[in-house]
Amino acid sequence: MTMTQWFIFFLIIQVIHFVGTWKLYIKAGRKSWEAIIPIYNAIILMKIINRPAWWVILLFIPIINLLMFPVVWIETIRSFGKNSTIDSFLAVLTLGFYTYYINYLTNVNYIEDRSLKSRTELGEWVSSIVFAIIAATLVHTYIMQPYTIPTSSLEKSLLVGDFLFVSKFHYGARVPMTTVAAPMVHDSLPLIKAKSYLKTPQLPYFRIPGFQDIKRNEIVVFNWPVDTVRFFRDHSNIHIDKPIDKKSNYVKRCVGIPGDSLEIKDGYIFINGKQTVLPDRAKPQYFNTVTVKEGFNPNSLISRYGSTELGGGTNGIFTVNLTDENAQNLKNNPYVISVIKDLTPKGNFDNKIFPHNNKYPWSVDNYGPIYIPEEGKTVELNAKSIPFYKRIIEVYENNDLTINGDEIFINGKLATNYTFKQNYYWMMGDNRHNSEDARFWGYVPFDHVVGKPVFIWFSWDTNGQGLGEKIRWERVFTTVHGSGKPVSYLYYFIGALVLWFGYSSYRKRKNVE
Repeated sequence: MTMTQWFIFFLIIQVIHFVGTWKLYIKAGRKSWEAIIPIYNAIILMKIINRPAWWVILLFIPIINLLMFPVVWIETIRSFGKNSTIDSFLAVLTLGFYTYYINYLTNVNYIEDRSLKSRTELGEWVSSIVFAIIAATLVHTYIMQPYTIPTSSLEKSLLVGDFLFVSKFHYGARVPMTTVAAPMVHDSLPLIKAKSYLKTPQLPYFRIPGFQDIKRNEIVVFNWPVDTVRFFRDHSNIHIDKPIDKKSNYVKRCVGIPGDSLEIKDGYIFINGKQTVLPDRAKPQYFNTVTVKEGFNPNSLISRYGSTELGGGTNGIFTVNLTDENAQNLKNNPYVISVIKDLTPKGNFDNKIFPHNNKYPWSVDNYGPIYIPEEGKTVELNAKSIPFYKRIIEVYENNDLTINGDEIFINGKLATNYTFKQNYYWMMGDNRHNSEDARFWGYVPFDHVVGKPVFIWFSWDTNGQGLGEKIRWERVFTTVHGSGKPVSYLYYFIGALVLWFGYSSYRKRKNVE
C-alpha cells in the first residue's frame, strides 16, 4: 500500500471508531466530536478507560498495535460495566465491533472509578502474560532480536549453534512492513510450519534513524533478497513470494559498501584495487586438496588444524577446509606430501554466479570487478551493464523494466542511465567455498538489512560429548565484533545478578521493617 492508501485507510478507521463510540464518549462526560479527531480521540479514550496516555504510542507502533487493540476493546467495554468473560470474548471476536452493540442497543453507565485489578486470578494471569508479550515483542522488533547461527558460512568467527543478540538500533530499527503477523516468530509458526503472517496489508518501508552506518567487514544480519522458500533451508521446491521482512534471515560479513569497486582474485577480496584487510577475528577458509603419506592419521586434520570439513580419503588424498595459516602449518607436517588450494581459474564461466551472464566468465574465486551501487549515484544503462542492475530496477526499486533489443525502457520511457534510490551492500561468508552469498545472488538492498550482531549469549555444539562439551563455555557472553581473542563476560553477568538479587532482598527486608 502507498502512503496515500494508508492515509485513506487511517481515516476510515477513525470514522469506524467515531460511529461505534460517540455515545460512549458522551456517557463518559466528554463531547461527541472528541471521538472523531485522530490521535486526540485516542488520548481521550485513555482517560475514559483510566489508562496512561503513553498507551497511545503503542497503538501506532506496527505489530505492537495488533496486540494493544484487543486490550483497548476489552478495557473500553469494562469501563461501561461489561465485565463478564463472554463480553470480553465478543469484543475480541468481533474485532471491536461489539462496541456498536453497546453504543446503540444497551443502556450502560460509565464507571468512572472502576478498579483496574482483574476480578479473577485467571484474569490477572492473562493480563500479565499479554503485557509480557507486548514488552517482549517491542524489544524483539525495535531494539534487540535473538538469532541462531544455523550454517558454517562464518566459521571461526561465528559457529553453528551460536545464539546471538542482534541490535536493531545500530543501523536503525526497521518498522515492520508486514502489519498482520504472529508476534515473536519469523516466517513460520513453530511445530506446524504454517505461515505466520498475512501478505496484505503492507506498510511502506520506513527505518528509524540509527547511530552508525554499516562499516566494511562488519558482520550483518539481513533478509535474504532472493528468498522464496517456505521456511529456512526448505528443500521442497515449493516457492512462496514473501514480503521483505519475512524473507529468511541470513548473516554474513559486509565486504563491500556503497560506492566500492569489488574484485576477487584467487580467493582474495580487493576493494578499490587494494587487497582488503579483515579483522583479526575473521579467519577465511578454503577447500584444499591434501595428499598424505601412508600411516598418516586423517583425524589429526580436524583435531590439529581446526578443519570444519573433511572429505575424500582415496589413496591418501583428502579435501580439507583450512585457513591459510593452518594450510601452511599442514605443509610442514612430515607425513604431508602436498597441500593445494582448490581455486577455480580465472575465465571459467559458472552460470550459478551473479550476474548469471556468459559475458562475465566469473567464479567464486575469480570475480569482478563489480560496482556496489550507492544511493543517488547514476550509472549508464546498456546491454553490458543491465545484467547487474536489472533486479535492482525491477524488484528492489519497483519499476517497470522492458528490454527491446539494445533499447531499455523504464516505466515506459527510454532510459540510457539510472539513479539508485537506496544503498546496496556485498555480503560474503568467511567460509569461502562453503557459503551461499552475494557471489551467487548479488546485492543486498539496505531495506533488507535487519541489524548488527553484538553479543553471543549462548553456544551449543551438537557434536560434543555430554553436557560439559556441548556447551561452549568459552563463547558464552562474548562479543561478536572487536579484536583479539573473544573474552567471556559470563562471570561478570553472574556477579551482577547476585548483587541485584542481594540488593532486592535487602530493600524488601528494610521495607518490611
